[in-house]
Amino acid sequence: MAKYKAYPEYKESGVEWIDSIPSYWEVKPTFALCDASTQKNIDGAESNVLSLSYGNIIPRDVETNFGLLPESFNTYQVISCGDVILRLTDLQNDKNSLRVGLAKQKGIITSAYLKLKANSDINPNFLYRLLHSYDTTKVFYGMGGGLRQSMKFEDFRRLPLLLPPYEEQIKISAFLDHETAKIDNLIEKQKQLIELLKEKRQAVISHAVTKGLNPNVPMKDSGVEWLGYIPKHWERSRIGWMCNVGNGCTPGRENTLYWQDGSYPWLNSSKVNDERILTAEQFVTTKALYECSLPIVKKGSVIMAITGEGKTRGTSALMMIDATINQHVAYITPRAKNKISPEFIHLWLQSKYQQIRTSSEGWGSTKAAITCSDVKCYPIPVPPLKEQAEIVRAIEEKKTIFTNLLLSCEKEIEILQERRTALISAAVTGKIDIRNWVAPDTQNVEEPQEATA
Repeated sequence: MAKYKAYPEYKESGVEWIDSIPSYWEVKPTFALCDASTQKNIDGAESNVLSLSYGNIIPRDVETNFGLLPESFNTYQVISCGDVILRLTDLQNDKNSLRVGLAKQKGIITSAYLKLKANSDINPNFLYRLLHSYDTTKVFYGMGGGLRQSMKFEDFRRLPLLLPPYEEQIKISAFLDHETAKIDNLIEKQKQLIELLKEKRQAVISHAVTKGLNPNVPMKDSGVEWLGYIPKHWERSRIGWMCNVGNGCTPGRENTLYWQDGSYPWLNSSKVNDERILTAEQFVTTKALYECSLPIVKKGSVIMAITGEGKTRGTSALMMIDATINQHVAYITPRAKNKISPEFIHLWLQSKYQQIRTSSEGWGSTKAAITCSDVKCYPIPVPPLKEQAEIVRAIEEKKTIFTNLLLSCEKEIEILQERRTALISAAVTGKIDIRNWVAPDTQNVEEPQEATA
């Protein structure tokens, strides 16, 4: 922000969360600058259903019935290009979502959202940028003398809005459009790089667990689609031939004797995201273990999430403690540790994550799920135990490199997002003077190029 100058003269804003503003700017309540009246979608005249997602107003795909849909869209409100939409619900529980969006097309949106139409004194784009800044600095959560579950326009109408001269509002909006586009372009490149790194990491794991580390070793056709060609001295097997496989359950929550003062770790499917299970957040009693026939999953086993539409299904983790599990998790425990190691099984499952996901997709009314029978049937190559250890060690070293690169990309995105937020706030609150800013040639804001790693 050092390259931007401040205004020559400031005054106290009188706004709690903004100390000072340029001396000639005004402050007015929202009701003096915006109309919050609604127009119902009578007889379903408008069919373009919109939603507020990550701060953007986008068309909603009603054909796939994603999310909860009403029986009729007649209760939805009509919005037009330039309307500012605010989601002021669930304020107590959700402090992360972006709650402000700018409509760029006509359509309908749930009447649970607040629609503001800018009057002739305030530019819609500037209004959006200002309210977006309020949103990212968490202004809405402290309004009305305390935290509320939701707000309506009656609670919102006296919210103070900063008001530069109209031409200056347009200049600030154009400046932010240009500068945030550049930042968004850099963020997109980092996201592309992250996906590329993940693909390369997956390819490295897959190659090692199917081809080994020696590129010159003789190969043979395994005759199994998932395996392809494997080293000639490797065996082929199935999970169920080498391991015990099963899942657990959830003891009744209403029975306090199953949970109160419990000391035995109980895991749900979200724990697979830890990759190595070192701790537990929930515990059951010995009574629950025996009366509910919960499996005791020993340290040195592998667990895998077997249900769910999200990325968790098909994800595996190594057990570093003894624990039990719920019905959404399968355990895989090698019967003979001198034949196959849990670390190698875990890497193999990671390498086949996409195939596992695809083969377990739900069709029609069937929800996506993996059964224990499915897991038992998974084919797996079996190198000599010493070679398994060498593969695991080599892959863990490479995974560390990839992890560090991914963390670096994520940190860069975090820095760019913080800069974006700070720049918007500085511009709409008058901390930087951009009245003399001139838009560079449009070719300087290039389209995101494909990242390479």
